[in-house]
Amino acid sequence: MKKGISILLILILLATLLVGCGNNETQDTTPPPTTPGPVVTPPVIDDDEDEDPVTITYAFWGDASERESVQATVDRFMDEFPWITVELINMDRGDFEPWLNTMAAAGTLPDTAMMSEAMVIPWATRGALLPVDINAIVEAVGDTPLPHLGFQYGGQALAYSVCNNIVALFYNVDRFEAAGLDAPPKNLADAWTWEEFLDVAKTLTLDSAGRNAHDPGFDRNNVVQYAIRMYDAAWMLETWAHANNGSWFDGPNNLTIDQPAATDALQMIADLYLVHGVSPQMGTNEGTIGTWLVEDTAMAINGTWSFGVWLGDAHRDHGLNFNVGVLPRMAGQATLSTAGTNVMMADTENPRAASIFLAWYAQPENAWGLVEDGIWMPIFSQWYQDEAMMRRWSDNDYPGRTAPANFPPFDDYRSAVIGPASDMNYVVSAAWYTVPNMDVFLVELGIVMTPIWDGTMSAADAIAAGMDALRAANRG
Repeated sequence: MKKGISILLILILLATLLVGCGNNETQDTTPPPTTPGPVVTPPVIDDDEDEDPVTITYAFWGDASERESVQATVDRFMDEFPWITVELINMDRGDFEPWLNTMAAAGTLPDTAMMSEAMVIPWATRGALLPVDINAIVEAVGDTPLPHLGFQYGGQALAYSVCNNIVALFYNVDRFEAAGLDAPPKNLADAWTWEEFLDVAKTLTLDSAGRNAHDPGFDRNNVVQYAIRMYDAAWMLETWAHANNGSWFDGPNNLTIDQPAATDALQMIADLYLVHGVSPQMGTNEGTIGTWLVEDTAMAINGTWSFGVWLGDAHRDHGLNFNVGVLPRMAGQATLSTAGTNVMMADTENPRAASIFLAWYAQPENAWGLVEDGIWMPIFSQWYQDEAMMRRWSDNDYPGRTAPANFPPFDDYRSAVIGPASDMNYVVSAAWYTVPNMDVFLVELGIVMTPIWDGTMSAADAIAAGMDALRAANRG
């Protein structure tokens, strides 16, 4: 793809990307005030435009390994398009969004940037971003993005995530074998019921005397091995509302989080600690999924970016023998999918160069390091349908593969991750794909849920008491 890059391919700039689809902890993502107006229309690109040297900036969050992968990808882009220099701006996840807001207020935004999920709808509807052209994507790439990865608002697709990640169950193989237990199911049809999950969890939770949580003498105040930990990020808890045949929203401004299916799911999560003693109290988890599974935990629930960010290193550095399974059922069965975006700012002074950069980056092959490291999953459907393409992406033994062996056995990964991640009867988009002001909402929800976790209020009572504040947060 050289000078003759088509206008349609260039328009993929409007398809958004994620680099480092990692832990999306809630941040203050409210964009600064901008002049109200319509969503910006993509510029018409002249293929015969002189190729004067230009420099564009790309801002993203990520750790050292992610920066190394992004830099290698950008170096390949600059080799192919030597007239475009891409300067990287990299920082920690927690610092990124406040910095981006500051740059917006000062009028010094980068040309292109990563953007978290909660920012997409507010920024795009204020004219700060460009809308996605799905027809251009399909024509240029020859494939369709998975539909649950599109940010939708006002009947318009605003953006698409570049990577697909789902919430899954990870486990320490050795701890299951030591307990004489079968491994967690890899197929959706075989998923544990919640009662089966609790039974396994009680067997795997051990006190300092070696007694498990089934034992009448079990000492829950001296646990040395927990069965399950999950990240405390509020957004991830939405998974369980859908798994219990509920939801948090029915439309952008209609809250359903106070309905029994949603509050019962929250109570079931709280009771892992409050009633069963098989998990630490929500809000007290520290560390990463890698350290948990190495040190004191049999199972952990987090996003599938965990393979490349933590688990591969935990295997190499600490001998962690890990694998992956499907989530347990509640009244229903579901997982959550999410990934942030990578966009071109509407006020860039180099729209052609920025367009070409994002168009090139949109294809999985051109950001391959993040895919085969296990941090990304592709967004296009063919990668979930063709076995050779699946193996090229996620089989540690694929011929010629030089990436770290961050994946579990291929057949297990295909059953527990690849299939569910593309199953539209199972996977559900996180609320911020359709609901505005989720940054504000999630902060307020974290406050509302606090008495649930320590048992001072039931989930139903706590959510009911907080509904006025939650509705106000949803309105922004």
